[in-house]
Amino acid sequence: MTASKAEPGGKVAAPSARSAGVAIDILVEAGDWPDEVELTRIARRALDGVLAEIGDPHAHSELSVVFTDDAHIRTLNAGWRSKDKPTNVLSFPGFPVGDGKALPPMLGDVVLAAETVAAEARDEGKPLVDHMTHLIVHGILHLIGYDHEIDAEAEMMEQAERRILAGLAIPDPYT
Repeated sequence: MTASKAEPGGKVAAPSARSAGVAIDILVEAGDWPDEVELTRIARRALDGVLAEIGDPHAHSELSVVFTDDAHIRTLNAGWRSKDKPTNVLSFPGFPVGDGKALPPMLGDVVLAAETVAAEARDEGKPLVDHMTHLIVHGILHLIGYDHEIDAEAEMMEQAERRILAGLAIPDPYT
């Protein structure tokens, strides 16, 4: 296992002006993933997109993104959601989101599964980086209160994802 906030040589991956108040912790736990510098860039870009959607959060916060494999995410999915199967992404909020204008001190954890994410990207003919970015956006939206348990909520969340990804020049994942 490795965790990192810094690039090799000790250089911290530069946050954008928008996401400068949000620290991102990257944990590569298992699976075949790009290097940590690239993972940090992907996670930061996804976060920037979400923050552009919700506006300036005026808060310092922290986000953890865990890159793992299907075996571990299956265990998490079984333990937390009673679904004994792997999934592409899980989100674990750190604190409840208040009025929607300020981020909590800890957004929470977004966990991605290597084999499932790679298979979905391949099967859907999407670049892996675009699919990873989409799933991180999806996970962060869950952390700030979006959900898709009922149709109306799902439509709102998908529309937010479409706007965010369009702003990042990533094609609509739902077409």
